[in-house]
Amino acid sequence: MAPRNQAYLSVASVWEIGIKAALGRFPAKPDFALAMQVDNFLALDITLAHAEAAGALPLHHRDPFDRMLVAQARIEGLVIVSHDRRLAPYDVPVLWT
Repeated sequence: MAPRNQAYLSVASVWEIGIKAALGRFPAKPDFALAMQVDNFLALDITLAHAEAAGALPLHHRDPFDRMLVAQARIEGLVIVSHDRRLAPYDVPVLWT
């Protein structure tokens, strides 16, 4: 990570991974607290404004977790890191992986 950039991990992603791990669709639930500390990530909590914005988004993408990430990126002026091309119709910067 470049020194001038700050990386965030949305609690929506932690929530989604927890659900997928419980369903056996994710290999193991990571130790997010340790990983965030090691990699200097900050937690991005879900606010009322985020929830309202996610609910108001057009239905280009029906995944509620990804819609939350779009809303958070818009409100907080952040870039999403993703390989999910279904995010492309939203007016939000994405670093495609």
